[in-house]
Amino acid sequence: MSLFLVRHGQASYAADDYDQLSDLGYEQSRRLGHWLIHGGHRFGAVVTGGMRRHRQTADCVAEAFLAQGADWPEPLTDQRLAEFDHRAVFGAFMARDPDDPVVVASRSGHPRDVGAMLQAALLAWARDELPDVPETWAVFGQRVRMAGERLRALADDTEVLVLSSGGVISRLVQQALDVPDERAVDLNLSLRNSALSELFSGSGRLRMRTWNTLPHLHGERAMWTYY
Repeated sequence: MSLFLVRHGQASYAADDYDQLSDLGYEQSRRLGHWLIHGGHRFGAVVTGGMRRHRQTADCVAEAFLAQGADWPEPLTDQRLAEFDHRAVFGAFMARDPDDPVVVASRSGHPRDVGAMLQAALLAWARDELPDVPETWAVFGQRVRMAGERLRALADDTEVLVLSSGGVISRLVQQALDVPDERAVDLNLSLRNSALSELFSGSGRLRMRTWNTLPHLHGERAMWTYY
């Protein structure tokens, strides 16, 4: 059967507490729930990474299922599906060389400039060039791999909905596609809020079916967000 991986709805970018859905994030998540229930999806298990934005996204999806009288499993929490400490990673990159042109440009706040800094920071992390981060790229990948094995077992005979973050989902997909770390960074930065990706179990491993789809926001380009 299938694993449906959902990146949480838009969180509170630039706020003191990022781990909280924005108003738009709530709406994205409600629309996802509506699309899933009316598309005939029924889940044998629901798993979250345990962060507030994961739970809030799950709650919005649950509303649509419960409103239709459909079964909604009690969500399971797997902390291995929690996002990496992005503040620590990006902070370490900027502290390492505050005069780096990509760091200086990111202070404009323009999405293009911020995106370039995020990419540079993630690549530096993946190359083990950032000292004193709480979790190395390799350790992060290993915990995601372990979580993926559990998810694969859960999905052997049912559909499973997984609500997590871009870093986790991109590492799961990296493993499914067997692509290098640089591509995992690209996958991470391309993933949109509330986007749906699908993996399935084949030949004893997770494999790719779809990536980064927004069927619930079709025709609503203004609602497409990346962070």
